[in-house]
Amino acid sequence: MAEDILINVTPFETRVAVIEQGAVQELHIERSIQRGHVGNIYLGKIVRVLPGMQSAFVDIGLDRAAFIHVADLRQNRSERSSGAAVTPIEKLLFEGQSLMVQVIKDPLGTKGARLSTQISIAGRMLVYLPHEPHIGISQKIESEEERAQLRERLRNLMPEDEAGGYIVRTQAEVATDAELDGDLTYLRAIWGTIQENAKRQAAPSALYTDLTLPQRVLRDMVGPNTGSIQVDSRTTTQSLSEWAQRYTPSVHDRITHYSGDRPLFDTANVDDEIARALSRRVDLKSGGYLIIDQTEALTTVDVNTGGFVGGRNFNDTIFKTNLEAAVALARQLRLRNLGGIVILDFIDMENPGHRASVLAELNKALHKDRARVTVSDFSQLGLVEMTRKRTQDSLAHQLCEPCPTCQSRGNVKTARTVCYEILREILRESRQFNPKEFRILASQAIVDLFLEEESAHLALLSDFVGKSISLEVESLYSQEQYDIVLT
Repeated sequence: MAEDILINVTPFETRVAVIEQGAVQELHIERSIQRGHVGNIYLGKIVRVLPGMQSAFVDIGLDRAAFIHVADLRQNRSERSSGAAVTPIEKLLFEGQSLMVQVIKDPLGTKGARLSTQISIAGRMLVYLPHEPHIGISQKIESEEERAQLRERLRNLMPEDEAGGYIVRTQAEVATDAELDGDLTYLRAIWGTIQENAKRQAAPSALYTDLTLPQRVLRDMVGPNTGSIQVDSRTTTQSLSEWAQRYTPSVHDRITHYSGDRPLFDTANVDDEIARALSRRVDLKSGGYLIIDQTEALTTVDVNTGGFVGGRNFNDTIFKTNLEAAVALARQLRLRNLGGIVILDFIDMENPGHRASVLAELNKALHKDRARVTVSDFSQLGLVEMTRKRTQDSLAHQLCEPCPTCQSRGNVKTARTVCYEILREILRESRQFNPKEFRILASQAIVDLFLEEESAHLALLSDFVGKSISLEVESLYSQEQYDIVLT
């Protein structure tokens, strides 16, 4: 089934939406002031070794020290694979030691970034493992014959002096030898640059920074089912086209510049979908609904019949609600980027066949998920436990913060999120009206942010729309409240 990709670019953030059958399936947000670190490679310095936790804190130049567990050290991965005993971390690391590490999980909440010394560099067709002489094949390529062919093709392309290994990605199924060889050469060149940087730079320092969000979209998300890739920035469209021409020529023709009068995300109601994705409740077409609660330890999903009475009997009503909920749930996990442990509380079903059908429908819907997912059977309590790989904050954690008014029992949008909504609203209204001036009425926190950290973006927008923009504090407004007055 074809999917379209929309890329909305502004000076302060880039947003990507994946659209399938007219519905938003995935959202990715990258802000210029707080880019993610997953995939980045650093020369770090060990600041503290904790034998009791078999972990160490590493300074890689971020606000908080990152940490590495003994299981993520390359030496111990090799020992575990050979069946040998794991060497304690205090015998491998010491304070003040310089260490090349890669971020495998962004800082989450109060936790620092998680690191590994098992370096991997992702390309479009391949993932390069410079320290591991092994050829792996993506689990999504199921045919044993095809897996063997891909492994043999890659071996024939690898240089004789190659000390590392590769993982063949799903996109390589339809790749030519020339495309595989180009990806292989590109990855080896990056590793050579990283090694040179490590020799010249002192710890802590960045040796390699992963691609921007639009470039990662082309590398990781575009596949045979991708239709159009629309970008609303002419500059980004041009740079993406040049990048694609060099590294992913097969997707070059799908990249187009969107120049319509309506904002790009408005054409697919993406902003409305974002607002719904921040709510606990998800309404189903049948009248049932989901309640999604995200906590520090896990995410729970409760399925309810609500007003749905469409079945022939009560058991049939429950079964149909659970089937619809399974499909909706798989979409919500992708849309909200929920990771870690997820507990699903479907409505109790007495029929074993119904339970098996719901589980099969859930697995089928999750098959589209790019993240690694595992699903267990129904437990004795009637719950389904599953895990979804988490590498960055969920959508709610990116856009919201704990509410000081309700003592952290809920969420409100951050001041920066509200500022960016205001900037987008002014841009939208400037295309429909022709006022002399825009006046922003907002809380003190919003006005302060516009006067300080976001002053450049406000001035940039004022120059772009050709109108002056003034600020006025409304003391009775909450952080999320604002008005834009056209004068």
